[in-house]
Amino acid sequence: FCSQLLASGTVQIPRFTLLESGGLLVEPIRMEDSGDYTCTAAGADGSINATATLTVWIRTFISVPPVDQRVIKGTTATLDCSATHDPRVNISFQWQRGAVPLQPSGGRVSILSGSLTISQTWSGDIGDYTCTVTSQAGNQSRSARLEVIELPHSPRSLSVSLNDSDSRSVLLSWVRPFDGNSPLLHYILELSENNSPWKVYTSEVGPAVTQVSVGGLTPARTYQFRLCAVNQVGRGQYSGETQRLMLREEAPSAPPKNMVASGRTNQSIMVQWQPPPEPQHNGLLRGYVLRYRLAGLPGEYQEKNISSPETNYCLLSDLIIWTQYQIQLAAYTAAGLGEYSTAVTEYTLQGVPTAPPQAVEVTAVSSSAIRFTWNPPPQQFINGINQGYKLLVWPEHSPEAVTIVTITPDYPGSRLTGLVVGLRKFTWYLGSTLCFTTPGDGPKSPPILLQTHEDTPGPVGHLSFTEILDTSLRVSWAEPKDKNGIITGSEGNASCEERALANSTLQYKVTSLTSMTSYALEVAAMTAAGRGVATTSTISSGVPPELPGVPSNLVISNISPRSATLRFRPGSDGKTVISKWIVEGQVRISLDGKEEEWRVVYERENREKQPDVDSMEIPDLLPFTLYRFRLRQENIVGSSPSSTPSRMIQTLQSAPDTPPNNLTLVTATQTSLTLRWAPLPVSEYNGSPETVGYRVCVRRADGRGEERMEEVAEVRGQGSGVSGQQSETMLEGLAEWTDYQLKIQAFNSIGAGPWSNTLTTHTKESVPSGCPVNVSVEAVSSTRILVTWSPVPEMQRNGPILGYKVLYAVKDCVGAPSVWSVPGERSVSVLLGELLKYTVYQIQLVAFTQLGDGPPSPRTLHRTKDDVPGPPVRLLFPEVRLTSVRVVWQPPPDPNGIILGYQIAYRLDAGDPMRFTTVEVGSTARQFTVSSLTGDQAYVFKLTARTSQGWGRAQEAVVITTERRERPSPPRKLSVPQGEIQSRRLRLHWVAGLTGSSPLRYYCLQTRELPTGDWTSHSADIPHNYTCVYVFYRLKPFTSYKLRMLATNDVGDSNYSKETETVITLQDVPEEAPVIVSVKPSTTTSVLVQWQRPSEESVNGVLVGYRLYYRELPVNSTPSTVPLEDMANNTTTRGDITGNHSLCCSDITGNHSLCCKLKKFKCYEIVMTTYNIVGESPPSEPATVSVGEAAPSLPPQSIRVVPVSPTVLEVTWDLPPLHTQNGLIQGYKIHYWQGDRQNETEKVTVVFVPDTRVRLVNLTCYTSYLVTLSAFNVAGDGPPSEPRGAKTLQAAPSQPSFLSFSEVTGWSVNVSWGAPSASNGVVEGYRVVYQPTQPVQGVSRVVTVEVKGSWQRWLKVRDLTKGVIYRFSVQARTVSYGPAAHCNVTSQPLQGTPGSPMEMSVTKSSSALTIHWSEGDAGAGPVIGYIIEARPSDEGMWDSFVRLLPPSSRSVTVEMDRLRSGVGYEFRVIAVNRYGYGEPSTPSTALAALWDRPFYEEWWFLLVLSLIGLIMILMLVFSLLLHGHNHKYRSCSTGKHVSTVEESVTLDNGGFTALELNSRTLNNKSNFHKKNGTRSPPRPSPGLLHYSDEDLCDNYNNGAILTESTTLTEKPADISESEVTDSDCEDDHHPKHSFVNHYMSDPTYYNSWKRQPKGLKGLSPASGYEECSSADGAEPYYQTVVTQHSSRTPVTGFSSFV
Repeated sequence: FCSQLLASGTVQIPRFTLLESGGLLVEPIRMEDSGDYTCTAAGADGSINATATLTVWIRTFISVPPVDQRVIKGTTATLDCSATHDPRVNISFQWQRGAVPLQPSGGRVSILSGSLTISQTWSGDIGDYTCTVTSQAGNQSRSARLEVIELPHSPRSLSVSLNDSDSRSVLLSWVRPFDGNSPLLHYILELSENNSPWKVYTSEVGPAVTQVSVGGLTPARTYQFRLCAVNQVGRGQYSGETQRLMLREEAPSAPPKNMVASGRTNQSIMVQWQPPPEPQHNGLLRGYVLRYRLAGLPGEYQEKNISSPETNYCLLSDLIIWTQYQIQLAAYTAAGLGEYSTAVTEYTLQGVPTAPPQAVEVTAVSSSAIRFTWNPPPQQFINGINQGYKLLVWPEHSPEAVTIVTITPDYPGSRLTGLVVGLRKFTWYLGSTLCFTTPGDGPKSPPILLQTHEDTPGPVGHLSFTEILDTSLRVSWAEPKDKNGIITGSEGNASCEERALANSTLQYKVTSLTSMTSYALEVAAMTAAGRGVATTSTISSGVPPELPGVPSNLVISNISPRSATLRFRPGSDGKTVISKWIVEGQVRISLDGKEEEWRVVYERENREKQPDVDSMEIPDLLPFTLYRFRLRQENIVGSSPSSTPSRMIQTLQSAPDTPPNNLTLVTATQTSLTLRWAPLPVSEYNGSPETVGYRVCVRRADGRGEERMEEVAEVRGQGSGVSGQQSETMLEGLAEWTDYQLKIQAFNSIGAGPWSNTLTTHTKESVPSGCPVNVSVEAVSSTRILVTWSPVPEMQRNGPILGYKVLYAVKDCVGAPSVWSVPGERSVSVLLGELLKYTVYQIQLVAFTQLGDGPPSPRTLHRTKDDVPGPPVRLLFPEVRLTSVRVVWQPPPDPNGIILGYQIAYRLDAGDPMRFTTVEVGSTARQFTVSSLTGDQAYVFKLTARTSQGWGRAQEAVVITTERRERPSPPRKLSVPQGEIQSRRLRLHWVAGLTGSSPLRYYCLQTRELPTGDWTSHSADIPHNYTCVYVFYRLKPFTSYKLRMLATNDVGDSNYSKETETVITLQDVPEEAPVIVSVKPSTTTSVLVQWQRPSEESVNGVLVGYRLYYRELPVNSTPSTVPLEDMANNTTTRGDITGNHSLCCSDITGNHSLCCKLKKFKCYEIVMTTYNIVGESPPSEPATVSVGEAAPSLPPQSIRVVPVSPTVLEVTWDLPPLHTQNGLIQGYKIHYWQGDRQNETEKVTVVFVPDTRVRLVNLTCYTSYLVTLSAFNVAGDGPPSEPRGAKTLQAAPSQPSFLSFSEVTGWSVNVSWGAPSASNGVVEGYRVVYQPTQPVQGVSRVVTVEVKGSWQRWLKVRDLTKGVIYRFSVQARTVSYGPAAHCNVTSQPLQGTPGSPMEMSVTKSSSALTIHWSEGDAGAGPVIGYIIEARPSDEGMWDSFVRLLPPSSRSVTVEMDRLRSGVGYEFRVIAVNRYGYGEPSTPSTALAALWDRPFYEEWWFLLVLSLIGLIMILMLVFSLLLHGHNHKYRSCSTGKHVSTVEESVTLDNGGFTALELNSRTLNNKSNFHKKNGTRSPPRPSPGLLHYSDEDLCDNYNNGAILTESTTLTEKPADISESEVTDSDCEDDHHPKHSFVNHYMSDPTYYNSWKRQPKGLKGLSPASGYEECSSADGAEPYYQTVVTQHSSRTPVTGFSSFV
């Protein structure tokens, strides 16, 4: 059913066309055309129709066709193919590669939703891919090409050859490699120099190039090359390495450096230098050529070839004396001679003159003087500076006895004159003269013989008399010793009668004398000059002369340091005149020293024939020396015997006469000098050893600064003059590298001695102590500054200046400054380049020596010059209207000067690009509004800044004048391609977002370090037209990051973009090297290197290991600070240390390595680097080590520590065994400390070879020390020895700590003292000396008491005179006496003490006596007790009888047996309070002690004993006769028997025999025997007594000082005798009537010394006795000293005989 007529012959509807065939053409067809269509054919025959259904489908077509792709090999490629089709039909996709259909394999190739995915692409996947879609609605095919790109292959056939046209370049050629389906971008060329690590030579080799010339290489070095290609994918593999190619050698391109010359001798100059800089060797140095010629004169150079490159010095010899030379030096290789150095000039040293003075005349002007006249030698023959002339005169036959007189030079050309005096008379002399310079003397002029004038002769010799008769005598004599001419005769004079005699006459008989008359005879010789000195003697006619008598009564007075007056009583003159007195002396160095032999110390001639000489002055004595003198006199007959020696005297002190000798330098450091000298012998101290010291004078040789004095105390025990003993001191605080003059003198308490000869030495080199001066800075452009300076002042250089360093940095910069090194001491300027424009720099200079940098100069601020500025930044348009915009900006970050203004230029973007409208604004403007614009138009704005140098670069921006603006969208699709990630930078790509109808101005980038870092702004002004950027600021290697961005337009900032995926930067070379802790020789060919690991952050990746570089250093070189690459360019050997393995060694840990196979006795420089898979770090600071000497492996042997003095220990040792020394021992370190106080007292001293002994000085006296030694060499210290101990010797102690008095009365005092604060040894006793401060009755007694033992520190003195002030001194003694403690006391009761007790009486019974008294005045305090004193009639001295009684006591009873029978006693009482002892009471009447005698004292008992003894003797004699023995044998038997008797009766308390006691005369005179006890103390040996009673008898009557001495002995602890009070009972062990006690107590034996012969009294000791303490300690122990003049009582218990 037709609903509509579409087409017919008459009706035509658009799109429907009726075809002639009857068909219906629908074009174009539409979906709504679907339906049933009926075709009706009508004709004549009628019509027919047919119906057909038309279905219209949407055509199937490929809506997303595949596109051409380039993928990286190994990645996944996806070819998208999507089709649009009618939903009513099904479609299918087919892919073909070329004509080959692709079948999905489920592996690499898959088709999903029409898209083809190929994973792990490779080159076989390259081709054209066709996607075909088939369906009922139609089919379609679309094709795309897949390209697989990859890294380029390595270049092939890489070859290298020398460049004939350029010796420092090579030619490289290669075959172009496969480009990896991506065009090559460039090639990277790397080289390895001398087997060093590979480094990039250039990365800009064009892709089309297949050969290149590599220049800038170093001659004589070997090179290898490799090449890699780079395409879009990245860097391909490197080509194979070329064969190692060595460049040709060239002559060195730099001269040797730091050349210095110094005159060594007068014909030689020493030249020293350092090799040229190593990079400029240009080959292997073969040696040096040194050329020289006279300075300032034309002429050819003389050359000297030094064929050893290791040699860095040369001695030019055979030069002209005192001449200046010009010297140059050049190094050479096999290719030729290099450049000569700048010429240096130097003089040879002065020489000695080569010609003598001219026209010399010598004449005698007197008998003892000669005159010289001469002309100077020609100037050209002086060879230096004329220092003067020497006049030489010597006897004709004694050339060794030369007299030299030095004459200062006069004006050149004048005739010179000089005198030589003091010559011998009438003697033939040879005279000559010479000229001298500083080095020495020139030749002598020819000697001239002459004779001094004649003079009167000296005295005749050996005048004697013979044939002496009443009227005649014969006189004989000898010729004068000093003839002084030709003897013409002799002249005699006898009692005014003169006789002239012939010169041959030596005797003469004088006649016509008067008998028994005294005559004076004179004999004199004569010459032509006159009569000589007469020799005179007197003689009596008829009386022959005799030997003179002995002088006597020698007295020494007027003692001075070097002289003393000797007074004497002359002996007889021997009947003639005394012609000479001869004084002999005996010297002792000290009180304990050994006496020397007698020797003549002075002779005095009696030229005036004085008959009554009785005194003379003895000159030329030694100061502070003990002398005894004796005298003999001489007359014409001979010499008398020597007199009796005088008393010992000591000369006074004087300053030392001589300086210490052998002043030498031991060691020198940068700021100190250690000196050593031989100390003075004790004999030259001239004073007390305690006051002797040394003073060292130090001054600079250049005269700058002040003299400095250092005092050094004498070390006791070193001044003995023994060879080898030395003293030393260290002078510190000196200037570095400075010459010093040193001298030393000795001093004592009197003064200082002469100075020694001057020693000149210098301290060692150090870093400069000053900086360059006169630093000036001048900017020469906007990027360069010229720095000039003057050298470091001479006194602050501290060594040869090797160069200067300029330290420069932008002002207020936090980082380290940049360093610009300027080699050479003479450099005074440098031009700094590549600086920032118009920037203030702070500049400092430092000088450096071999040991390092000196202090920097003061900061100098200077600004580079200005320039045109950079573009302004942050250009924004915050307000945009249709007709106006507001422009905002910020100043240029690089103003490069002072901004003077800005220029704003704008134009329509579509207009003429050259037509701008400009507006200028001021320098302070930061915004400007531009109006009169056209709406909805794009404008181009340019903003430019201006300085005084002009307009800078412009900042350009586009703005659209519209009001429809908004903030921009953030950037999209942030990505970082893996191939563009590096260690410290990466490339970020993004797609710009919408601009918001306002042009973008810039992007802001932020980064975050994972895992815990915060977002930080990385770049805030990325230009708006960028779509990728390199991010490199603040990125760390091998670190994870994320990134994000925002965009900014004139309206504001966008939101932040999405974060990128995690990005990990690549590893980079480590930043830090290991820190070398130590480098020690391990063996003679290996060293042990220890280091500290670098920080983890500096590794920049995964640590692989360490590399160790070492190289042999030339002689006298210094450690380098060149980069590792430069070091590797040398002949550096490298060892790799990975994990626990090393190419140098094995068995290492992670922080040390053993480098082996080094050369012996070479110095090496060692550096280390850290490395990972990328590369290695910069080198560490270099360390130097000498190989060939390891530290000694054993300590010194046979160590001995011996005390030398109280403060000195001497340590001696032997060398370590030779095989353990590991090289040359340089010295030893001695550590020493007090026994158990090592931490507090340890000290160290260093001794250098060859010494194997040292004295440790300034130690503490009598202290134990421990000492260890270790040897060291250049490699280090060896192990220490086991401690060895020793104790210093004892010394004199210090003075007692206190001195006090107690129990002071008018006649006695108890002296107490404290132990010395520093005992300095074992205290063996004390010496107590006391004397009145003023003479008593014309006599001043000095009493000396020696107390033995250290425990007793008190003494009871009982022989004082009441009211007299006494001065006490106490000294302690160890090996000698120390200083004394002094104190005065007045012998009278102290103020406040009690008065005398009253009503003193004594009553006696048969067995006891009772003492009564009554209380007296109590004084200022209550009475605390009473003391009973007794005085025996035979001693006369009061002594304690009963110790302290209670204060309430008024009587005391004493047993009679405490008194000695037959002795009378007096008693008195003394009251005591807290102030001391009071006045004694009036003595009691004398009371005799009598009791019955025991039987063995009866006469009959003694008679019986005598008879028994007689009978025994007779029996013995009879027995001997019977046996037929002779008389001699009987005598021997008798002697032996007596000896046996002596032993049998030896007393147990004193060691004295009964025989000795019985030799004394018995007497019944009473004596006080019991000293408050039952037994007397033991008798000490007489040898313990010491006296000083010399000249006692002679001096006492004349009022001289009386000196007495008593020695008290410490009571042994095991003796039972004790002191008791009246309440104590007697000794139980010894009955009071025992046989032994009889002999012990009988006063006749104690007092028998009074009846000795007169000659024995001089041997008796001074009086005194001991009081012993009680056994129970109830009473203190006292020693009591009593001295008297009229009689002497022996010390109780002592033998009377000594």
